[in-house]
Amino acid sequence: MTEFAEQPLPFDLDEALPVTLPKGRTPSYMADHRKRLRTRFMDGGAAALPDYEMLELVLFRAIPRQDVKPLAHLLMGEFGDFNRVVSAPPERLRALKGVGDAVICELKIIEAAAQRLARAKVLNKQVISSWDALLDYCHTTMAHRETEQFRVLYLDRKNVLIADEEQAKGTVDHVPVYPREVAKRALELNASALILVHNHPSGDPTPSQSDIDMTEQIETACQALGLTLHDHLIVGKDREISFKTEGYL
Repeated sequence: MTEFAEQPLPFDLDEALPVTLPKGRTPSYMADHRKRLRTRFMDGGAAALPDYEMLELVLFRAIPRQDVKPLAHLLMGEFGDFNRVVSAPPERLRALKGVGDAVICELKIIEAAAQRLARAKVLNKQVISSWDALLDYCHTTMAHRETEQFRVLYLDRKNVLIADEEQAKGTVDHVPVYPREVAKRALELNASALILVHNHPSGDPTPSQSDIDMTEQIETACQALGLTLHDHLIVGKDREISFKTEGYL
């Protein structure tokens, strides 16, 4: 007769289906799995974990007594990578089974923290000498958005970043921009120069003809007011295009 301990289990313990347990009860296999992930993260940092396990670490806080691995895989399958999950719109997240306010809150905290950390490295800094940090900030805030966003970085006479403002939001392939408003805001801030930044949700940062035309209109408005347009950056998923480098400015 086969002993009970030798009977095959109906599931892999590390792949258990989501089960919400009574308060205060967490099975040992789940606690051990969470402890292992946290230890690997503390010992090796983010590089030691694939995206879905990093996502599990975030979900642990939102769902303390449930196996979150299936939900992590569901989110990764829906959005593609960790960054796109964290930056996904709340309404799209909420449409997925197992995602409630607690999960959305934790994801948005991570997104906000990442943006704030990246922003701190460039705000009130000399932009030209911290260009790589500026590009990192633009990618962090815009590369994984599902709709276009147009931002203007306003600089003083020493090219120190004094303001970073979102001017407009749009659709997946268009964002309305008003050159006069951009220039007017520069005067209000007593800025001397500016950098335009917007994203292409398609992932391809190649400028469209409308991007080129809009940039020319803003440059004309800036010249009339004695402002300098340093660059226009288009942010894609993995790279960016500089109008100045590509010869458009």
